[in-house]
Amino acid sequence: TIVRSLLAQAPKNAEIALILNPRMTAPEFLLTLCEELGIGVPDSATESLKDLVDILSQYLLRAHAGGRRVVLVVDEAQNLAPEVLEQVRLLTNLETNTRKLLQIILIGQPELRELLARNELRQLAQRITGRYHLNPLSAEETTAYVRHRLRVAGATADIFNRFALEEIYRLSGGVPRVINVICDRALG
Repeated sequence: TIVRSLLAQAPKNAEIALILNPRMTAPEFLLTLCEELGIGVPDSATESLKDLVDILSQYLLRAHAGGRRVVLVVDEAQNLAPEVLEQVRLLTNLETNTRKLLQIILIGQPELRELLARNELRQLAQRITGRYHLNPLSAEETTAYVRHRLRVAGATADIFNRFALEEIYRLSGGVPRVINVICDRALG
């Protein structure tokens, strides 16, 4: 939901590279990034980190010269391997004298916070300029969320009574993904 909302609000001059399944090696990650941006990569460069970074850097410099901003969005970032996170850190070095060439947004479950707290990833953690954490919904927010989702799906009356909504909150702890699963199973 957050990724879709972010993409819908992206400015016209932004090029977004979206990586949804980050379980890959560092070369695969860079190759996927290039593919997402539509950058052609010769077969001879697909396994070389240096070649892939050089190709990406040239592309980013051209985009910058053309007034375009390039944004990398990684969903489920808690699944990134430490060597891939190190490559992400190295991508933050791609810059001009005045601006970073690549904006990076990591979206993940609470395990991402724990991952970034590791000592071997402190250099990456120090480069993060903004952190936003979504807390679980309150009982009232859970009720409003369930009712909203049902209205969007076409419901014209309340399907879950107050007691059911309280139980949904108790079982889910206010986590939207878990709320969705509980409601889906209750309706199934």
